[in-house]
Order: sequence, then C-alpha cells, then structure tokens
Amino acid sequence: MTHGTHSAGHAPTLKMGVPIPNGKLGMWLFLGTEIMFFTAFIGTYIVLRWGSPGWPTDPNVTHIRVALGAINTFVLICSSVSVVLAHEAMSLRNYQKATKFLGLTLALACLFLGIKSIEYAGKFQHDILPGHVAESQEAARDKLVRELDAASGGLTLRAELEKVKSALALGQGKKSELEGQQKALTEKLAAVGRVEAAYAPLKEQLRAGNITLLESRGKLAALKELFSGRPPEIETHDEREKSVIEDAKQKELAALEQRISKEDRRLFSEQYSNTFNGVHDPHVIVYGNTFASIYFTMTGFHAIHVLVGMLMFGMLLYRGVTNTLGPDQELFVENAGLYWHFVDLVWIFLFPLLYII
Repeated sequence: MTHGTHSAGHAPTLKMGVPIPNGKLGMWLFLGTEIMFFTAFIGTYIVLRWGSPGWPTDPNVTHIRVALGAINTFVLICSSVSVVLAHEAMSLRNYQKATKFLGLTLALACLFLGIKSIEYAGKFQHDILPGHVAESQEAARDKLVRELDAASGGLTLRAELEKVKSALALGQGKKSELEGQQKALTEKLAAVGRVEAAYAPLKEQLRAGNITLLESRGKLAALKELFSGRPPEIETHDEREKSVIEDAKQKELAALEQRISKEDRRLFSEQYSNTFNGVHDPHVIVYGNTFASIYFTMTGFHAIHVLVGMLMFGMLLYRGVTNTLGPDQELFVENAGLYWHFVDLVWIFLFPLLYII
C-alpha cells in the first residue's frame, strides 16, 4: 500500500500543448499569418489582371528582366540549401561550419537584393512608377509637356522671381539684396528662355494633339542631341518605329539648326548639356499604373521580408564570428531557416506570376 502510494506520488506530470518548442510553434503561427498576407496580394493581382484586357506583358514595355528574375530565383534556392546545411552543422555541434554557411546565406541574400535594386533602377529610369505611367495618348503628350517644362527650370525661376518682386513691393528684407536676387534671376531667365524657345514648337504641337508619339520621340531625340552633342539611343525593337523616329529626329535637327543661332547652340552644349536627358520618351502603357503598383507592392514587401531574414542571419553570424554560437542558438537557426524557406517559397510564386506569365 505504501509502495503504491509512493508510486502514485511520483507519477509524471501531464504537459498540455503541442509537443514542439514554443519558439517553433510561434514561428509556424507567424508564417500562417504571412501566408494569408501574401495570398491576399496574389489573389488581388489575379483578379485585377484577368479583369484588365490589354494588360502589359511585353518585357520591352514593362522593362521586366526575366533573366535577372531567374538568376534571383536560383540565388534564393541556393540560400535555402545553405541555411539547411547551417542547421545541420548546428545539430552536429560544428559551429565553425555553421558560421560559414550562415555567412553564405547572408551573402546570397545581399546578392538577391543587389539584383533586385538593378531591376528597380530600370523602373525608375523609365519612370514606370505608380501614378507616373501614361495610359493614353493624351496623357503621354501632357506628361511630356510637363517634363520639358520641369527640365528647363523656367517655371521654378519665374516662381522665385515673383516672390522676390513681391518682397520688394511689400518692403520685406533688404532692398539691395532683393534687387541683386532679382537681377540674377532675370539673367537666368533670359538664358532659360532660349532653352524654352528651342522646344516651344514641339510643346505647341503636343498641346494641340497634332503630333504622333513616335514623331514626338524623334523631336525629343533631336533636342537631346542638340544639347548634349551626341545622338541618344532610340529604344525600340520595331524597325518601322525606329525609322519613323529617326526621320522625325533628322527633320527636327535641321529645323533647330536653322532656328537657333550658333551662339545659343554653344550655350546649350556648355551650360545646358544635360537639360533634357531626364525627360522620358513618351509611351502609352495601358493599365501601366496598376501594373506598377502591383509590381512594387508585391516585390517590395518581399524585399522587406528578405531584409528581416538578413537581420536574423546577421545576428547569428555575429555570434559565430565572436565564438558565442552554441546549443542555445540551435532553435534560433532552425526558426530562421523556416522563415527563410517561406521567403524563398513566396518568390517561387512571384517569379512566374510577375515575370513569365
């Protein structure tokens, strides 16, 4: 009886819950919410794309670089392998080897973001940004007019001059200083006025709507060549389009040489050589703003998740470099690996959806 009582007193305590570490359970729950998060993005993309006839799919229009996306896919797959090897090394208590694989994973993550930054730079270069894309002929013409005016700087100078004149009239500030500013701004405006006169005929045609976008691209190319002294690259893979643009460029160059004096041409090349380099060739991309919004939202949030993973690997790598990586970090490495596999899996979905289909 005593023996039975003694045994009952030492019966193992029942433990409630899932038989896995709390940290691992928390990571799985977190990844469940992340799956719902990206599923909402992907579902929204599918609905918008199916409901938008004429969705931009030509890589030459959207400047989607399929090759770079494929390379990034391979990079992420390699990083998932390296993090598995790091976890295996941790379980074998080979912390030096684990540190090397953690460093390799972090390096591959940096490479992924580096390639992604090249892709983003291309989007910024061609102004394929949410709210910036012209989705009709009229919008493309209006955008070109705005960019020409912004490039010349005349609107900004006139606004500054009006402020100075207003200050003089109201007696605000030192009169001598304000008069000096007024004189300097007037001189700058005189030079800028010549720049504005160079593109004034094109601006009038754009506002009247009696010029095609191909012709306006040719005339813009002529302005860039006149000011910089070197022919700009014509971005088109269509020989017929290239012929129209080149023809319009040559005609506009001949007109500019007749209309603009040699002295002004010298002024342009010396002081305003890069004036129109940032003006984008007018393009129409139907549903371009929706496309750009979806692209940057989905790839941007994915990039943020990559950065979070890099932070975790950076913390572990620091411990490895300082020889403080030990058994206590094994679960951390496993959880970081689970998170990183999720990041990899999301990209496996984003790559075909955004780059291939």
